[in-house]
Amino acid sequence: MSAPADSVTIVSIIRLRAAVALIGRFPALAGIDLEVGEGEVVLLQGPNGAGKSTLLRLCAGLVRLESGEGEVLGHDLRTSRPAIRRSVGLLGHDTALYDDLTVRENLEFWAAASRADVASVTPAMDRIGVADRLHDVSVGLLSAGQRRRVALAAVVVRRPQVWLLDEPHAGLDPDGRDLVDELVGDAARAGATVLVASHEVDRTLDLATRRVVVAGGTIVKDVADVE
Repeated sequence: MSAPADSVTIVSIIRLRAAVALIGRFPALAGIDLEVGEGEVVLLQGPNGAGKSTLLRLCAGLVRLESGEGEVLGHDLRTSRPAIRRSVGLLGHDTALYDDLTVRENLEFWAAASRADVASVTPAMDRIGVADRLHDVSVGLLSAGQRRRVALAAVVVRRPQVWLLDEPHAGLDPDGRDLVDELVGDAARAGATVLVASHEVDRTLDLATRRVVVAGGTIVKDVADVE
């Protein structure tokens, strides 16, 4: 039977069923069920150690799925982690930048790794406000705030379909925090899916379409009431 003409098809971008992930021998995720659709902005809340960062890293293909099922962009989290890593953009506590490479070289590396156009590197630096004088400076010489902006540019240059942001406002000045909000809004309007773990609840709730609360490696609340 065909769907009604006025029905809306929700495209599932992230799908986890009874997903378990270990950090060492500890179950950082202890049976997560989560489905996220195209264009959603999901705020992940919970105390430190709840499993938010591990959830983001699992969706990025950086943490192994120990048991259960999981897909990101149609790629199986058990068998297709390299493909997932090429298709998502993760901003974590670790900026994933190479200290001995310049800002430009880092961004060119990430563009190539995700098969993005290297020509997008300069526009990305301009968008994030990376000063011209820093383009050819080694990342190891940058301040924490400057490194954070370059890490943001590394996400932008990849133009990912899935944005995975772990405390993205941390280490940024007020202008940088506002920029993060603009980037999230722009990404969602372009159809990207965004998961953002943040303690900046008041700020992030204005952007989110959904709120998921994580505690003890499980989801204890999943609601769309983000007002």
